[in-house]
Amino acid sequence: MFHTVANFDRIGEENAFSVLARATELARQGRDIINLGIGQPDFKTPEHIVEAAVKALRDGEHGYTPATGILPLREAVAADVAKRSGAPVSPEQVVIVPGGKVTMFAAILMFGEPGADILYPDPGFPIYRSMIEFTGARPVPIPIREANAFAFSAEETLALITPQTRLIILNSPANPTGGVTPKAEIDKLVAGLANWPDVAILSDEIYGQMVYDGLAHTSLLSYPEIRDRVILLDGWSKTYAMTGWRMGYSVWPQPLVDKIRKLAVNCWSCVNAPAQWAGLAALTGPQDAVHAMVAEFDARRHVVVAETNKLPNVSCAVPKGAFYAFPNITATGWKSKPLASALLEEVGVATIGGPDFGIHGEGYIRLSYANSTENILKALARIGAFLEKNAKAA
Repeated sequence: MFHTVANFDRIGEENAFSVLARATELARQGRDIINLGIGQPDFKTPEHIVEAAVKALRDGEHGYTPATGILPLREAVAADVAKRSGAPVSPEQVVIVPGGKVTMFAAILMFGEPGADILYPDPGFPIYRSMIEFTGARPVPIPIREANAFAFSAEETLALITPQTRLIILNSPANPTGGVTPKAEIDKLVAGLANWPDVAILSDEIYGQMVYDGLAHTSLLSYPEIRDRVILLDGWSKTYAMTGWRMGYSVWPQPLVDKIRKLAVNCWSCVNAPAQWAGLAALTGPQDAVHAMVAEFDARRHVVVAETNKLPNVSCAVPKGAFYAFPNITATGWKSKPLASALLEEVGVATIGGPDFGIHGEGYIRLSYANSTENILKALARIGAFLEKNAKAA
């Protein structure tokens, strides 16, 4: 029998991929499946981005690149982040990574060890907790509450910090809730963090360009007083419909740049070279497709909220960002994961149960509206019929 280290017994996963696999298998069997589970835009990557990758291949961009990414791309990322956050960003702080998860992996690996605490949003992206437990650090959930419009509470977050806290993970706009934390709340958090100068912050802003109702995204990098300890996570997957390209980027405080460079050398060497040129075209080319996608997500958001609130014993708060709704199903009498499983197996609608995003996710399911309006309406009609037929005592 193999003897693996204990860390690998603690590692979790992202159940959205398990649901995707099951949904794909059911579809292969001939079932009519509508996937509202996976967080993946249903648009194609814009053509000029694809062409940039094709050109790079034809031009012979077939070899290794610097571990942190090609300089033109890092310069473009630095310029784009500086423009959107108002923060001065050097290309030397930018690291191109094979997907947003890699930034989480690296940051948590740097700060997590037995005896350390790492704070993370709950419900939140499941890899946060998985990686924290993998390192042996203690995961400390920051409750994300519907009563607070699914924003984090500065007061509650600050109260969780102790001398053992090494890293705080924040996510706005948020997965799975669609919550956007108001600037006033972030101001309070930043002011309180002055009392904890040795605590680093991982700011997951992968959905930063997907905000609605006239809101503006507030980047943690926009605060000079904490800028020297913020690790920014962002990338191309959501904004440019490039999930399968596996392209992300991060901005690191200067003292951590060489550490992440060495990790890159040890782990992934560099990101796919032609994909990096595609990423450059995405940032420096026309942004019309981005604006069109966000406008379409906004329109679908209104449909999802209106139709979900018509479902029996279901209520849905209005998401302010990303492309997720997180309806409350407590009054149906169903637990979240059994309901999500039944919806997939019995009526062919893939959703994700709230507990897959943390202990505070019970009573909710996640719906991704990164699918067509036609499919969303069809899926919600099926869910409504299922709930009518399978009512339980709450």
